[in-house]
Amino acid sequence: MMTTTSDTDSRISTRRKLFSNPYGPELGNVPQQKMGREEMEEIVKTGTTTIGLSTAEGVVLATDMRASLGGRFIASKDVQKVEQVHPNAAVTMCGSVGGAQAFIRSLKAETNLYGMRRGKEMSIKALATLAGNFLRSNWTVFLISPILGGVDKEGNQVYSLDIGGAVMLDNYVATGSGMQLAYGVLEDKYEEGMTNKEASSVAAHAIKSASQRDTASGDGIYLAVITEDGVDIQGFKDFKGLI
Repeated sequence: MMTTTSDTDSRISTRRKLFSNPYGPELGNVPQQKMGREEMEEIVKTGTTTIGLSTAEGVVLATDMRASLGGRFIASKDVQKVEQVHPNAAVTMCGSVGGAQAFIRSLKAETNLYGMRRGKEMSIKALATLAGNFLRSNWTVFLISPILGGVDKEGNQVYSLDIGGAVMLDNYVATGSGMQLAYGVLEDKYEEGMTNKEASSVAAHAIKSASQRDTASGDGIYLAVITEDGVDIQGFKDFKGLI
């Protein structure tokens, strides 16, 4: 069976469409959706408090447990807002719940595919860059401001990411509707070279402080402790023994 010139041109055109973005995900593009200004504003109002701290032993991420609708109605009191996306990295969720779930599924898929194809794990810096590319090219879908923390041979790293895809490395960071209250605690209590246990206590202080004044934060805390051995995520309904 002979292949015509038109068939060849059609195949080339299809391949160009599929691989037109060399910086995009390997599994394909995230479906786009269009929303009006009122819909977007209502989704962005979803509040929370999330924290990331770099330590001498690894990284500590912390979030509250409350999910709310625009900060006015409590939709759930036991939401895990931090998820493992890499053998030695995790991401916090802040913003649209649906967008956060889609974002995390995409990161997990890309990380797993990278490991299978190359026989090694993606670096944390590369993972942060990939996450930023996802947010920048699909901001109308995700509508989130996550924190990514991880450990590799380059060190213990905490990255804050915004809805526009900016990626910033820092020793400690807070996001969400309670971030101002959390930063007050972090500025006072964070010290370089802290142990994971000490950082967990500081994070618990910050989440508790935010929960006392921010109506969109509360109902407990999830702590993710990341070391070169892996990711350990635990939830606590009160702060006894943590502070």
